[in-house]
Amino acid sequence: MIEQIVSTCEPITLVGAGRVYSGDLDAALSRAPRLVAADGGATVLLEHGYTPEAVIGDLDSFDKGMWAQIPGERLHHVAEQDSTDFEKALLRIKSPLVLCVGFTGARIDHELAALHALLRFSDSRCVLLAEEEVILLCPDQITLDLSAGTRVSLFPLAPVSGRSTGLEWPIDGLNFAPGDKIGTSNRAVGGPVEISTSGPGLLLMLPRETLGQVTQALLAPSPAHVP
Repeated sequence: MIEQIVSTCEPITLVGAGRVYSGDLDAALSRAPRLVAADGGATVLLEHGYTPEAVIGDLDSFDKGMWAQIPGERLHHVAEQDSTDFEKALLRIKSPLVLCVGFTGARIDHELAALHALLRFSDSRCVLLAEEEVILLCPDQITLDLSAGTRVSLFPLAPVSGRSTGLEWPIDGLNFAPGDKIGTSNRAVGGPVEISTSGPGLLLMLPRETLGQVTQALLAPSPAHVP
């Protein structure tokens, strides 16, 4: 059994070693005040004047010259090499919502690995904060209050179908699959957008300014799923 290093009923901000854009930490911490680093994300946080309550990973990317700035009991070394530091951290965090900063915008292989982790740990409520988007794995059912014209992009990581209301182009009857059917640049018609899926596998990408609506929707009590 994997030991839970951080267990809380509060949302958590998890920081990686990728690009951290202007305002990322403020935007995340205002909604998820607990602060955890995935390996080299600790260096990013120290450079921005923050100290994480926990650093999780194989610690090969964390600047050793900065170790003394973090109490030793907060450093959690996970030696195995079969998962990324992002995955190591997600496995050891129990929280209703994890806002992830610094996992996009640098190396494309790291960014793809982060998207893979969203699917692998589909039971976790995680949101990646990118330069222009918020990215999440669409849960079985989600309702978002979006202004008319808001871009709603859907991209499958696995074969999946879905249903929707409030989109200019409904997805009912569509079978999404990598290399076949995708849903780039759909649009909200204004008001509630409801999306339900047949199972995990559909990435939902929205403009960055919808972060508040996304976190509110993910923290709301889960409605009964209608197949």
